[in-house]
Amino acid sequence: MFDIRQYTDNDTDSKAWNDFVALSKQGTFLFDRHYMDYHRDRFSDYSLLFYKKGKLYALLPANIDGDTLWSHQGLTYGGLITNTHATTAEVCTLFEELNAYLHDHGIRHVVYKAMPWIYQQLPAEEDLYAIFNRCHAQLMVRNVSSTIEQDRALKWRRIRKYGADKAEKEGIRVVQDDSAYADFWQVLTDNLLHTYQTRPVHTLAEISRLHDAFPDNIRLYVAYLDEKVIGGTLLYITSQVAHAQYISATPEGKHLHAIDAIYRKVLTEDYWDCRYFDFGISNEDRGRYLNEGLIYQKEGFGGRAVCYDWYSWKVEC
Repeated sequence: MFDIRQYTDNDTDSKAWNDFVALSKQGTFLFDRHYMDYHRDRFSDYSLLFYKKGKLYALLPANIDGDTLWSHQGLTYGGLITNTHATTAEVCTLFEELNAYLHDHGIRHVVYKAMPWIYQQLPAEEDLYAIFNRCHAQLMVRNVSSTIEQDRALKWRRIRKYGADKAEKEGIRVVQDDSAYADFWQVLTDNLLHTYQTRPVHTLAEISRLHDAFPDNIRLYVAYLDEKVIGGTLLYITSQVAHAQYISATPEGKHLHAIDAIYRKVLTEDYWDCRYFDFGISNEDRGRYLNEGLIYQKEGFGGRAVCYDWYSWKVEC
């Protein structure tokens, strides 16, 4: 039923891919090839295109690591990209034929990072049924994010409102500032190294290039005390979700509640009309550990649980 072929890094495939993503049910800028390819040196791309009767039917952003296919190891979420013509029965057949294709190419395992439903512009969980029904997929990872539905936003906890008021009294100024990447990245890196002994997923050079490529989708908000950056958040903006990709503050910024001030501006002034605000996950160790302090802060702004799930299966014919 389907012709399957691997994506080729050329202008023809890139245009076909991006045009399909733009009209899909799951289309966000993370699936644009100009975004996906920023880390091509880090991941071996194995993205796939599915054709039905000569017409592009679906895409699978993916990379390969040994004999395992990931969708996608370098993205927040992955999964099958489809348009409104996709049906449940056909997607089931697609995954059957995908498994045969992968088996023939020596791939024996799949890790599938499903797209959280808040990012879908129309219901689009045909893939979740198909991987259960045809691939016998098992839940591998469940992370929990905190999301606000903005037209039914919950009341802030008193501590968050107090924090935002305190920051204002201390003279903290919150602005959307695309000139502050270097300052914020230093704050972010210092905080991650001290707290978690890790670094940001993106380097400063990478995030700067991505912002240059997607200036309307990647926005930086920072809190200034006098002329010093003491906190910030980097937002990824898609058609119906504003997502906090990074949140961080200096010790002084934490003491003065800079993050509360930032989110007062973001949530009640600049993105009050965005359908969902997603704070991101509060987990470590692939969902086994819940950072209760972190999720308490996010829930204090009115965020409630949305899961980010990964599934896995063995490729069998």
